[in-house]
Amino acid sequence: MKTRNHNMLFEGLVFNIEQLEAEIGAKGFHTFQIIRHPGGAGVLPVHDDGSVTLIRQLRPAVGTELLEIPAGRFSPQEPPLECARRELLEETGIQAEEFHPLGVVHSSPGVFDEVIHIYAATGLTHGAASPEADEEIELVRISPTEAMTMAADGRISDAKTLAALLRWELTCRMKST
Repeated sequence: MKTRNHNMLFEGLVFNIEQLEAEIGAKGFHTFQIIRHPGGAGVLPVHDDGSVTLIRQLRPAVGTELLEIPAGRFSPQEPPLECARRELLEETGIQAEEFHPLGVVHSSPGVFDEVIHIYAATGLTHGAASPEADEEIELVRISPTEAMTMAADGRISDAKTLAALLRWELTCRMKST
C-alpha cells in the first residue's frame, strides 16, 4: 500500500490519531484518519466443567456495563501470551496451565489499527484479583450454552468476546468430530 503525507493529529494516553493519504487502486490517493493503538490480548477462561468466566465492567465510552473476556493492552515490548496471562491474573485472579490460541481480532479496521490476540485458558486455579485503579470488575461464571445464547441475543455485544466464544465453540466442535 502506498501512503504519503503522514501527520500525527493527536497523541494520547491510550492511542494516537494519524492522518495520511493512501492510494486506493486506480482511484488515486484518499485521506484517512487512523487511530493507532498498541494492541492487546484477551482470554476466555474455560473451567473443567466447560463453564466460562466473563467479567462485567463499566465502559464509559458506550455508557454501560458490558460482559467481556478479561483483556488489556500490551505493555511496551510485551508478547501477546504474556499480556494474556497478566490480564487474566490481574482482572480475575485466575491462573491457567494452558493457553490455546484462538487467532486475532481487528476490532474496527475502518478506523483502528488495533489487533487483539485471543486465547482460551484451561487448567484454571483461582486466587486474588488485583484490578487497576480505574477498574471495578465483577466475575460472572456461566455455562457455554448460556454464553452462546447471550451472544446470539445481544446481551454479549463486545467484539473480542464474541470472537472468543465463537472460535472456542468451533474449536471444541472440530475436536469432537
